[in-house]
Amino acid sequence: MAGAGYADARIVAREHESAHVKTGHVDGVKRSRDEGIGVRVIADGAWGFAAAADLTPDGIAGAAKEAVRIARAGSRVNTGCVELSPLEPVVAEWESGCEKDPFSVPLEEKTGLLLEMDGITRGTPEVKVTESFLDSFRTHKFFAGSDGSDIRQRIVECGGQLQATAVDEHEVQTRSWPSALEGYHAQAGWEFIERMELEKGARLIGKEAAELLKAPECPSGTMTLILDGSQLALQVHESCGHPIELDRVFGTELSLAGGSFLQPDKLGFRYGSEQVNITADATVPGGLGTFGYDDEGVPAQRTPIVSEGIFTGYLSSRETAPRLGQTSQGAMRADGWQNLPLIRMTNINLEPGEWTLAEMIAGTKKGILMQDTKSWSIDDLRLNFQFACEVGWLIENGRITGMVRNPSYQGITPEFWNSCDAVANRGEWWMWSVMNCGKGVPMQVMHVGHGASRARFQNVKVGIR
Repeated sequence: MAGAGYADARIVAREHESAHVKTGHVDGVKRSRDEGIGVRVIADGAWGFAAAADLTPDGIAGAAKEAVRIARAGSRVNTGCVELSPLEPVVAEWESGCEKDPFSVPLEEKTGLLLEMDGITRGTPEVKVTESFLDSFRTHKFFAGSDGSDIRQRIVECGGQLQATAVDEHEVQTRSWPSALEGYHAQAGWEFIERMELEKGARLIGKEAAELLKAPECPSGTMTLILDGSQLALQVHESCGHPIELDRVFGTELSLAGGSFLQPDKLGFRYGSEQVNITADATVPGGLGTFGYDDEGVPAQRTPIVSEGIFTGYLSSRETAPRLGQTSQGAMRADGWQNLPLIRMTNINLEPGEWTLAEMIAGTKKGILMQDTKSWSIDDLRLNFQFACEVGWLIENGRITGMVRNPSYQGITPEFWNSCDAVANRGEWWMWSVMNCGKGVPMQVMHVGHGASRARFQNVKVGIR
């Protein structure tokens, strides 16, 4: 291909449909589709990439020639030659699970469901603002490599969220269902929406948002902390998922996303307690980080990251893995056809333990159970962090004694995970989602998954602002 030593191409077609309701009215509906090709090459020892929305033979050839031109220009300032870990070519097809195509459900049905839930939530007098949405995504990928790979994949994703905001003369409080931030999504069809218990959620969040207006402020001090699943998933995302991205470790994300405290000399380091087992698993059914093959054609894998508290592995690519004497872990993904693949989280999961939430609470003398993220910050090495949550539940002498508002906690990543003394069992484990994971220049947004149940941490700084 115009002198390239290696080349691959990805044709990607993406569809997105959403419906949004706000305080009794349809706030918007959207349906979009885009399609194009991204071509990646190695020429004169350097990478080149170009993309085009023109899928005619001339358009594809033009993108390929442009990618080679860029690679040759980059080779003039390149300090070394690109080396890729070996990969057996594969011819394969893969599909995510989908029982009912969400794009076959009329928009009128979707907006009608949201309006019905909106009316239930606004039945609580203190609730002044309600917002809800439903999302559907469908992606077709075709990957071909100069080594002979030929891979087709089809991915369907679905999800949504309900939110209620209660207001009085002193306070504004918000509750979300089933989770905060960008909602709850999975690789699944409309059947996932039908299992979300939206009516139960609509009644609960209105009630809890109103109760938060009168709830006491979260107490401050060092105490026991229990994190519910959705909050624990974001904790994993920020303090476990990002620092194991090997391109970040090697410094190529410093201009935007930052670096990592988990440098290669930390392999074998005690990252957490013996209760902490973390995997990068692109094979979990339903996870947003699940696929058959990554965007380099590497098969999906399950990789131990932390085993009984010991740090053991990274998210890697065909280019970065050889620097550690390894082969790719299969974590390269691009945001659409127009962007270069980067190392991205797959499903970074805190594996279940043997506890129940009831047992954790019963064994806590003084602590807070926190649910659903409100805000967070973390430094660019992923060490020092602070999270605020939508709601907290005060625990005294082994039982929940009441709700508290504006709960928050802070910590240092290895200290925090070493303070973990209990993780809930498989029966309380769910696959959560992050829809807006940003990385790269220009910015790419990725959907990723995090399996988590609940976990308990000792001697955490709580409620300190």
